[in-house]
Amino acid sequence: MKVALQLLKIAAIAYVVLCILLYFIQERLIFFPAKLAKDYQFVFGQEVEELDFKMPDNTMLNGILFRTDKPKGLIFYLHGNAGSLASWGTIAKKYTDLHYDLFMMDYRGYGKSEGSIHNEQQFYEDVQTIYSQLKTRYSEKDIVVLGYSIGTGAATQLAASNHPRLLILQAPYYSLTDMMSHRFRIIPSVLLKYKFATNQFIQVCTMPVVIFHGDLDEVIYYGSSLKLKELFKSADTLITLRGHLHNGMSDDPVYLSELANVLAR
Repeated sequence: MKVALQLLKIAAIAYVVLCILLYFIQERLIFFPAKLAKDYQFVFGQEVEELDFKMPDNTMLNGILFRTDKPKGLIFYLHGNAGSLASWGTIAKKYTDLHYDLFMMDYRGYGKSEGSIHNEQQFYEDVQTIYSQLKTRYSEKDIVVLGYSIGTGAATQLAASNHPRLLILQAPYYSLTDMMSHRFRIIPSVLLKYKFATNQFIQVCTMPVVIFHGDLDEVIYYGSSLKLKELFKSADTLITLRGHLHNGMSDDPVYLSELANVLAR
């Protein structure tokens, strides 16, 4: 009996230590940036404009504007949690071929962007600061906000706080809290500093919302989008990509065909 109690105490202490450790290193478990040298030269085989944006705390964030002839508008794209613009920019032509300019930013600590991500509000404020500057170039009625994976929460928050024409989400989560509860049930969700509550933001959005999600997504479970669908307004749409996993959506012919239809509405 004493041995069992002793083992139970050790397990409890180990669990508490694990929870404390996860709280302090969670940025390393959520964000996987690839750094680029400041003199790195982007080569994408199409017209681009590299832009730097100064945040209120003087941190410089880097972005790229991919241009097309006679654009119908701008797609403001918030990418996933790994890599940098060097890799994400390779999908740009898929969107400019639809006659939209495409803007992508690197979050703090990604690519050429300075600093590091410290909290959720900072993440939102960075995105809003850049979006506000791009609104000086494009009429907001011609802007489409598009988020992929980790970028879907910030994209939905941005759309809820502004008035873009359309919000498109690729493989969104219901919330990061829901994701953690789904995958790591033994870890208390109260430890999560990054809630990314897509479910709350989507209810404030006044523009149409279109979700694309693969029904075999192994990273963000498809049920996330089914739960978001329950919060839809009449103009919102869930497009299921049958047999699709998490990665490579922008190269999927079905996705691109459906996207062209969505943008033509």
